[in-house]
Amino acid sequence: MSLRFSVLASGSTGNAFYIESGDEKILVDAGLSGKKIENLLDQVHVDPKELSRILVTHEHSDHIKGLGIMARRYNLPIYANEKTWEAMDSQIGKVPLDQKFHFPTESVQTFGGIDVESFAVSHDAADPMFFTFHQNGKKAALVTDLGYVSDKIKKTVEKADAYIFEANHDVHMLRMGKYPWSVKRRILGDSGHVSNEDCALALTDILDTNTKRVYLAHLSLDNNMIDLANMSVTNVLKERGFEVGKKLDVLDTFPEAATPLYDV
Repeated sequence: MSLRFSVLASGSTGNAFYIESGDEKILVDAGLSGKKIENLLDQVHVDPKELSRILVTHEHSDHIKGLGIMARRYNLPIYANEKTWEAMDSQIGKVPLDQKFHFPTESVQTFGGIDVESFAVSHDAADPMFFTFHQNGKKAALVTDLGYVSDKIKKTVEKADAYIFEANHDVHMLRMGKYPWSVKRRILGDSGHVSNEDCALALTDILDTNTKRVYLAHLSLDNNMIDLANMSVTNVLKERGFEVGKKLDVLDTFPEAATPLYDV
């Protein structure tokens, strides 16, 4: 069995990630309407009735908008840490107790042969965490919604075969843009979001010879552009000696279009 994933949707308007191995089919976050998530799953030929569970990173609406709907419609267990449950419980509608499970931060749980490791990130939520996925020596890392990439996070996610990594904004576009300064300060701060440049610099510390793909994720609609993010990250990686386009691909993600399923 291989580890396969798709970035169903990524950006300020909603986030959802899908990963599978054999009969284990995991949805991570459900930040769009139930109908949109169903359509995105259909793009990668996944029947939502076959989903096994939903993992939740944090309680912001662009990560849980369709969570309650999907859980109720398909009788799916939801996994989140204690503080995230406390913060989101009133936002997702009534979910039966037997569908609520705890996934503590800095822990590992195994689902159908996939070892899922949670790790804490610095973001302005109750207790945000993201995940690495391991199976048969393969590793995929989901790393978004963080103000900075700490040494501890780098150690946790290093040497993955594939990354879904935040490149939220271009600093110049953000500084010159229409947002109030209070919002700009939040995004630029240690509990905000990672810029194109900081994404690239972090990647230079964690990429390994076995890394084949980096998906740039959670791009701001107002303070970034897909081509700009890709060019900014690619240029830094090439300057540091990484063979982008040959041994390593830097790929785009989209707000409402799923990336093709990729075998890690």
